[in-house]
Amino acid sequence: MYSEYFGLQEMPFSIAPDPRFLYMSKQHREALAHLIYGFNSDGGFVLLTGEVGTGKTTVCRCLLEQIPENSAIAYILNPKLTVEELLATICDEFGISYPKDNPSIKLFVDLINEFLLDAHSGSRKTVLIIDEAQNLSEEVLEQLRLLTNLETNQHKLLQIILLGQPELRDKLSRPELRQLSQRIIARYHLGPLSKKDLDAYIRHRLTVAGLRKQLFLSSTINKLYRLSGGVPRLINVLCDRALLGTFVQGKDRINKSTLTKAAREVFGETNNGGRYSRKSIWFFALVVLSVFGIVIAATFYKNETLNVQNVSANIPGTQEVLKLDTVQWPDDQPINQSMNTAYQALFEYWGISYQPRDTISACRHAQKNGLRCLNELGSLSSLHHLNRPAVLKLFDDNAQEYYAALTNLGAETATLIVASETREVSIKDIESRWFGDYTLLWRVPPYYRGNIQRGNRGSAVNWLSRQLDIVLGREGQERENSVFDNDFVVRVKKFQLAEGLIPDGIVGTKTLIHINTRTGKGIPTLTDKKGYS
Repeated sequence: MYSEYFGLQEMPFSIAPDPRFLYMSKQHREALAHLIYGFNSDGGFVLLTGEVGTGKTTVCRCLLEQIPENSAIAYILNPKLTVEELLATICDEFGISYPKDNPSIKLFVDLINEFLLDAHSGSRKTVLIIDEAQNLSEEVLEQLRLLTNLETNQHKLLQIILLGQPELRDKLSRPELRQLSQRIIARYHLGPLSKKDLDAYIRHRLTVAGLRKQLFLSSTINKLYRLSGGVPRLINVLCDRALLGTFVQGKDRINKSTLTKAAREVFGETNNGGRYSRKSIWFFALVVLSVFGIVIAATFYKNETLNVQNVSANIPGTQEVLKLDTVQWPDDQPINQSMNTAYQALFEYWGISYQPRDTISACRHAQKNGLRCLNELGSLSSLHHLNRPAVLKLFDDNAQEYYAALTNLGAETATLIVASETREVSIKDIESRWFGDYTLLWRVPPYYRGNIQRGNRGSAVNWLSRQLDIVLGREGQERENSVFDNDFVVRVKKFQLAEGLIPDGIVGTKTLIHINTRTGKGIPTLTDKKGYS
């Protein structure tokens, strides 16, 4: 209804678990990493828990988009089943035929085992995913454990992923389920978004929906966080209702009053004589307590800030540090040249001269100098994780795009090169003009031909093996004729886990970037103001 009014291509705050709209906060990235690690492991259980609406199902859908196409996946959404019903549902999901006239548990298990052996012989990974797994009975959980006993001499045949609310963790901690709990090879608990992530989450969903401007005022974001507690599903419902209300009012920004009205509708408050539902009263009480806590914390913070400022006033030079530049493009400079000046600054940090010409792009120039471009949509936290200077696509007050080079990133401030001017700016100022588009440069290894993975051998694998030795403090070991075998995969996964990467055992762009940070020389980074590590 409001999509056309705001210039949206689709609804940005649908509660459907669409992986395209998944904002990869640090928590969600770690949750996905655990699922991928479990998927690539050899059998057992993977456990992902979280409160209602925190994004468990969406993360799982994101996993399904990344697994091999020939994988056999069974997805059970309603696990309130008996043992017989569960086994029949598994057969239905895998397409296993069985007689309808009173089949036994043994028959179901035999048929599933036969299917798993056939899939294994065809090198197909077989995964059973159960959502809302807190509803599983102890008898059903025990049967699932027995299914993981199906194996060959070398491999487990079935991987089981359990998604559930926090009470699932409590259930699995019971003594009678300790055998199952001991078979959980990866587990993660997904919490609500932080206040900082909430702003990025809204920007991300609006960008995916086709909007390049912010609809929510900063004061509205603060109120939204208090109302939703950072739970993505609540955020979506509140934002959707607030957008509808703003559309009806004919306004172009969502303000606090509209959000408050949307919250009354969402949380069931009524106007009958000023009375509120019991649910709303409890919610209001929680909000009041939260605000009370915030006020106390704010008072403490204000007093502490005043103390710090009083001390700082007596220290020469401290007042100048607090004065920050703006991100705005200068009026006296041609904005259509911003991309060229940004990439010139970026290449300069790599010690490379770049004179833009129509016949050669920046990324082609990078390739001629042993570098590659990584173009992505992300957040400042993801850039901090990659730790490389980058070119950001920003928008001015008139929604015109321009480019700037991000060369340093701190907790509250950052260094940007805008129109050849080096500026110290606030993080909030960048986020108000940036929707996540960035390009960074990274150095390719010798003999680079693409991802380095299981089964590869040769010079690139020899190089990779030496780099991992350096990371582990084994510098000096010569590696010849290295093979990317199972042991090598384990080494790579350990490195990826230690670096906060998805442990898929494949050495792609982001893994190579982290390896270069740990072992390379003359690599420009975001965390060193001089530009070099």
